[in-house]
Amino acid sequence: MELYRLVAILLVATFLVSYLNIRYLRLPQTIGLMLVCVLFSLGTTLVGTMSQEAVAPVTTFMAGIDFNEALMVGMLGFLLFSGSLRVNLDDLREKKWEVASFAVLSTLISVGIIGALVRLFLPLIGIPISFTYALLFGALISPTDPVAVMGALRQAKAPKSLEIKIGGESLFNDGVGVALFIGLREAVVNGQPLSAGHLTGIFLSEALGGIALGFALGYLTYRALKTIDNFQVEIVGTIALVMGLYTLCEALHLSGPLAVVAAGILIGNHGRSLAMSEMTRRRLDDFWELIDEILNAILFVLVGLVLLAIGLNGRFLLVALAGLPLVLGARFLSVLIPVMTLRRLGRPFTKGIVKIMTWGGLRGGISLALALSLPSGSEKDLFLVMTYMVVAFSIIVQGLTIKTMIARQLAE
Repeated sequence: MELYRLVAILLVATFLVSYLNIRYLRLPQTIGLMLVCVLFSLGTTLVGTMSQEAVAPVTTFMAGIDFNEALMVGMLGFLLFSGSLRVNLDDLREKKWEVASFAVLSTLISVGIIGALVRLFLPLIGIPISFTYALLFGALISPTDPVAVMGALRQAKAPKSLEIKIGGESLFNDGVGVALFIGLREAVVNGQPLSAGHLTGIFLSEALGGIALGFALGYLTYRALKTIDNFQVEIVGTIALVMGLYTLCEALHLSGPLAVVAAGILIGNHGRSLAMSEMTRRRLDDFWELIDEILNAILFVLVGLVLLAIGLNGRFLLVALAGLPLVLGARFLSVLIPVMTLRRLGRPFTKGIVKIMTWGGLRGGISLALALSLPSGSEKDLFLVMTYMVVAFSIIVQGLTIKTMIARQLAE
């Protein structure tokens, strides 16, 4: 009954916030939901400073939500599968070097830059931190959120080639970031020295193993769907694929996000064209589009309300504000280096792509879920505030202006 009550409250809250946005604010859905919930959280927090009893029911409810479980396990698999169903394999294959460079190389560069700067900056203001912990923050904040990014690109009506590169990066780089994060968190929790070889081993086993398992189970599902023509059963088959694959990856310590993306790309291409009738394709697309819209709305309501769970700390807020240009600068360099390298190898790029990808590198629920999974301590409290600030800024400020940014860069 507790789970039912939780889902009921979240759905009611999501409807009310969505209604307020569509009826009065008329902002893009993701941004409007985030903004309304941030304002509600700030208002509740301010009221709470005057009377804890007045906001006790709200804060108690938020404290009872396992955000890491809800975001990383409950929603992420469905959202990634829905997004990857729309990826054209031929387009992805054509831009494979760009997508791979941005998803892997850019993420590694960003983690290194952010980790080094955080390690240098925080001790200067009296907050000692180890290099491993600094890299841990780099790993959780570097991946762009595919849900936020894909939504912003669709609203901005970005050119197809640009959408493939940025969308492809966002679908894959979270798996890279999560794999690095797990290795670094293990070193922190167990007190192990930082080892490049150990991190590389975890990354290769998690990432490559997840992709291989995703393609394998995706292919088996595709072969099963090819033998029947019943859209209800075929839709249930895709749901079973997502949930079963994510559960199996957790048991085998493989990357669930990358596995789901791999399976989604296979079903979205070979499955849709070779194993489904026209009616099944339409019903499948409608179903997963609805799932995407509902979960996307719930996700950003949760992200907006996380502020109630983490609380406010004036000192940490100032550090988080100072960290915003740090994260943006790291994003700029992590995109610039692969673009310059690939341009020298003759790969074409859209005009202003470095600026567009820097400003379009939105962060979202994945980063917050990773921050919430950190071991308890002052570092977790600080990183939660820093992560929340980056996520709120990227979705509200960058999300509202990315359309203008793309238009201005393409017009120059």
